[in-house]
Amino acid sequence: MLPTIKPKTARSKRALEKREPKVIENPKKTLVVRGSQTSLVIQNLLKDLLSIKKPLVVNLSKRNEIHPFDDETKIEFLGTKNDASLFTIGSHSKKRPNNLVIGRLFDHKLFDMFEFEVSNFLSIEQIKGPTCSAGIKPLIVFAGEHFTLNPALTKLKNLFTDFFQGEKADAVCLTGLEHVISITVELIDPKNTTLTFTEDLSNYKFYFRSYHTSLLKSGQKLPRVELENMGPFFDLVVRRYKTASDEAWKLSTRIPKELFIKKTKNISHDEFGNKLGRVHVGTQDIQKIQTRKVKALKKKPLHTIE
Repeated sequence: MLPTIKPKTARSKRALEKREPKVIENPKKTLVVRGSQTSLVIQNLLKDLLSIKKPLVVNLSKRNEIHPFDDETKIEFLGTKNDASLFTIGSHSKKRPNNLVIGRLFDHKLFDMFEFEVSNFLSIEQIKGPTCSAGIKPLIVFAGEHFTLNPALTKLKNLFTDFFQGEKADAVCLTGLEHVISITVELIDPKNTTLTFTEDLSNYKFYFRSYHTSLLKSGQKLPRVELENMGPFFDLVVRRYKTASDEAWKLSTRIPKELFIKKTKNISHDEFGNKLGRVHVGTQDIQKIQTRKVKALKKKPLHTIE
């Protein structure tokens, strides 16, 4: 791992402060790594992933002898050096052709990763049509009940969401929803239903599709939405994977105490967002309240009738 660096200038001090743990973390960067050997399919796929992930991406275009399932220290070193918590590695070999690894780091240590076989690839250049702008936050759609039935696929769904979600936003304009990513899961052998609850994911196939949205006139207030093929299109099959331990998962999903909203007594909000307060007042004796001495307030003796 990288040694501890002491800042010598104000600029280096600010750069180190950006990498320190924060209550609200910076947007996650993605490290795109090219393996020692890559096919044309993997090269074009990494190029398309770069265009989707811009500007939160770091590209290492030179060939790197890196195998995270055998030695994870190299990817941890590169992630720490480039301040990136997400990574994808593309490689090609006779044993594992068209190989793609997607994973993430937590606290500069390997958290989880999945290795896929890529097939039926169509790049953005091959699909003629409109393309979305760089840095657009995509709308991610997961289709298939297996994402909720299988615990391993639930973690893979979480990884895909973390990988493609982009920068977090409090509100999104309707015209800004230009990009839609659809990921569909299907059983290769639907007769064997017992594989739904096993940890073997090689019998599942994932269909990755990317679309561009067009807002057309509908004669109403809301426009009519149509999806046009944008790319990239490709299919994935899991070869190997490594998930995080329960302790690491619990630690990574822990919410800092500073983000918890302190509940104030006797204060509430109605359905319109108005702030309502309740004030508790002690018992008051009206007879003892000091008021202005007016004749009308003076007590008069009661007249008795004989």
